[in-house]
Amino acid sequence: MALVRSLLLVLAALCCAPASAQEFPAKPVRIVVPWPTGGSADIVTRLVAQKLSEIWGQPVNVDNRGGASGNLGAEIVARSAPDGYTLMYGAMSTHAMNQWLYPKMSFDPVKDFDPVCLMLIGTTVLVAPTSFPANSVGELIALARSKPGRLTYASVGNGSFSHLAAEMLRLGTGIEVVHVPYKGGNPALVDLVGERVDFLFIGAPPTIPYLKAGRLKNLAVADAKRAATLPDVPTVGETVSGYDISVWAGILAPAGMPRPLLEKINRDVRRAIEDPDTRAKLVELGSVMVGSTPDEFRARMVADAEKWGRIIRQANVKLD
Repeated sequence: MALVRSLLLVLAALCCAPASAQEFPAKPVRIVVPWPTGGSADIVTRLVAQKLSEIWGQPVNVDNRGGASGNLGAEIVARSAPDGYTLMYGAMSTHAMNQWLYPKMSFDPVKDFDPVCLMLIGTTVLVAPTSFPANSVGELIALARSKPGRLTYASVGNGSFSHLAAEMLRLGTGIEVVHVPYKGGNPALVDLVGERVDFLFIGAPPTIPYLKAGRLKNLAVADAKRAATLPDVPTVGETVSGYDISVWAGILAPAGMPRPLLEKINRDVRRAIEDPDTRAKLVELGSVMVGSTPDEFRARMVADAEKWGRIIRQANVKLD
C-alpha cells in the first residue's frame, strides 16, 4: 500500500505541474530590479514588464530594491517562493562578479537561483576625451607603457564592470594605470569630459550625447564582436587577444521552480523581447538581443562566474 500511495503521489505531481504552469499567472507578478529607478536596468525591465503584462493579462510590477551593488534585491528574490510571482532582473555583476567581491554574502548567486532567460548583452565602450593622445587601444597601451603609473582611468564604482573591464585590460597587457572610482556613470563621464581622467569603460547609451557633441571619442568596443550600432569601432579583442567583457542581463527566479513553469515563463519572456516595438527600443539602448533557454543561461552564468573569479583574484580587487 505504501508503494501504491507513493506512485499515486508521483503521478499526481506529474499531472498537476503542467496544469499549474498553464494557469500561471493568476495574480500580479513582481520583477525585482536590484538598482534604483531611472537606470538602464530599470528602463529595460519596464519595457519587458509592459509586454509581459499584455501577454499574461495580469499586472507585472517593477520593484526597485537598490543597495549593496545589487545584493539587497538579489537576496529578496533568493528568499522568495519559487512560484513565478517573484522574478528578478539579474546581471553579470550580480550573478558572476559579486560573489568574489563580497565574501560574506548571505546567499549563493548561482545555486539559489533558477536562470529563466538570458535576454540581452549590452554594448560596453572604451571612451576618452577628444584631446587624449591615443586614438586606439594599441596607442593607449603604448602611451601607458611610456608613462607607467601616470595614466588614470575612471570607473562607475569599485568592483563594477567598469572597474573590472579596465583591470582585465591591465592584466592582459601589463600596463600600469591608476584607478579613480566614482559613484555612478554620470560623475565619471563629467570628469572624463573635463579631462580630469584619461579613459573609461562604460555602457554605450550615456556616451552618445558627448560623442555627438565631439567631447569624447570611442577607442573601442569591449564586447567579443563589433557592435551593430558601431560597426566602424574595433573591439579591444582585436588588439588584446581573448579580451571580452560582454555585459549581460536576464530574468531569474528563486531556485526550485517547477520545470514546466520555468519553461512557460522562458517562452513568454522570449516572446516579449522578440516583439518588434520592444526590440527596437532595446536596440536603441545599445542592447543585443539573445533570448536563451534556461539551460543556456545557466551555462553562461556558471562560466562567467568562474572567469570573473579568476580575474578578480588576479587583480586583487576586494570590497567590504
